[in-house]
Amino acid sequence: MSKVYSSKEKRTKNLKYAAVALAVVFLASAILLFVNIWENHQSLFPKRDFEVADSGLEYKGEEYRLKDGIETILVLGLDKFETADIESYNNNKQADFLMLLVVDHENESCTALHINRDTIAQMDVLGVAGDAIGSVEKQIALAHTYGNGKEVSCRNTAEAVSNLLMGIEIDRYVSVTMDAVSVYNDFIGGVELTVLDDFSGIDDTLVEGETVTLLGEHALNYVRTRYGLDDSTNARRMVRQRQYLEAVYAKTLDFIDNDDEFVVEAAVKLADYIVTDYTGTGLQDLAKKISNYEFVEICELEGRNVRGDEHIEFYPDEDSIEETVVKLFYEPKNK
Repeated sequence: MSKVYSSKEKRTKNLKYAAVALAVVFLASAILLFVNIWENHQSLFPKRDFEVADSGLEYKGEEYRLKDGIETILVLGLDKFETADIESYNNNKQADFLMLLVVDHENESCTALHINRDTIAQMDVLGVAGDAIGSVEKQIALAHTYGNGKEVSCRNTAEAVSNLLMGIEIDRYVSVTMDAVSVYNDFIGGVELTVLDDFSGIDDTLVEGETVTLLGEHALNYVRTRYGLDDSTNARRMVRQRQYLEAVYAKTLDFIDNDDEFVVEAAVKLADYIVTDYTGTGLQDLAKKISNYEFVEICELEGRNVRGDEHIEFYPDEDSIEETVVKLFYEPKNK
């Protein structure tokens, strides 16, 4: 017999606030409901027309076509890195966290693709005016360093993600600087979790195996640190990030259920840390549409880590890319 949920249980189970709903996990679902904080910046940087195989493709002997009603939102967590010389038309903010939200309006569901920031991908090199003057293959996190550090850089990263995913169009983006993690973390009173790695000498308050309540800079240390740990790959850090996101999301839902003012207060708290090509109204409309959608899963590409000349590089398996793209964006033609 299937379980009958109370209205509150059903609301808590199904509450998925769109763009931030899967990113809020460290942003806060609040963002989607705060109207008119952001302006629509799309006109500052024309969106590229991606060439996707809209006529279909063949996968494992079966013909597939693009699904209808799919909306994609790229969520970026930005961090700064030190560099000796930055061109005036570039910036020093790289995307340490990348998550693509795939909203299926036809089937009323959401899926998230967590993208390794070390993934080697093709990206545009931008000139002073924001125009592409060449292309390179680098860690996908660095696509954001080309451009103005805001709208242009976000769109350049979106195009790099599109290149990675066989030309799938990225509709929208939401970026947040990583220092917002500790701001939001403390706004909700800290986050309790069990420490997964040994942070000795880096943050001695984080003892492997102990259950702690993360506050202030300790929350940021937990989701950002990788160098100096036994396993310094980004793949290991992604495991901690997903653990943290799940804990933040659960606590966020509790606040939303019990505090009518939480949404607006959280959005105001985070507004200065965010860049997006959504308007506040657009975010609100999206939130209304998918507030009852099913959240399917958070998935990632399979591949291998290789130590490059300077940094660790992640090379996704071509089969994994194709399988993921087909699963998220295509359906059998005979369906």
